[in-house]
Amino acid sequence: MCARYDLVIAQEIYARAFKAARLPQSNFPPRYNIAPTDAIPIVRIDPRDGEREVVMARWGLIPAWMKEKPKAPHINARAETVHEKPLFREAFRKRRCLIPATGFFEWEQRADGKQPWRYTRKDLEPFAFAGLWEFTRQGGEDIVSAAIIVGGPNDLVARVHDRMPVMLMPEDYDRWLGAGATSEELRALLKPYDAKLMEAYAVNRAVNSVKNDTPECHAPV
Repeated sequence: MCARYDLVIAQEIYARAFKAARLPQSNFPPRYNIAPTDAIPIVRIDPRDGEREVVMARWGLIPAWMKEKPKAPHINARAETVHEKPLFREAFRKRRCLIPATGFFEWEQRADGKQPWRYTRKDLEPFAFAGLWEFTRQGGEDIVSAAIIVGGPNDLVARVHDRMPVMLMPEDYDRWLGAGATSEELRALLKPYDAKLMEAYAVNRAVNSVKNDTPECHAPV
């Protein structure tokens, strides 16, 4: 699963890297340790005019038919079953998004406790997870929510964990967001990212606590 990631890019990067035409009114502070239920930026197609827009979403998918927020947030959808699970299948068909990131974390079990590892692109460029989004209204509150799709690991991540978030190739962003692809074509995109394009390093255990959201979380050890 993917339960922690980071996003440390300037606001103007959204237009260059993800072709976003509209951004919310936000200063986009750097996030070194994003955790479940946090507000996260997602890139989606505005159904009103077909433009790409960045909106803020709750990390943890809440379908419109769900009457209340789940006690355990649905932060991940499995690539193998996302097209058929009732919780995710409608969003997979109609409400796919990009979830921008600059890195993510997985944990290695060691004798002295859990050691976090940070995974990034080797060129340190931002990337996008394959994501889903939903909209619901609960208790008078309008909620946009999102989930990250996870699948099997590449050789780099497999040394530490048996799953990894699906990182889309930039040339696949249009197809993932577009309306013309078949379910089979979309599912073909949900594959492990090329390990040769990534790097990993052990980081400070400060990232183990969701209370810590500072550059210390990225410090190598």
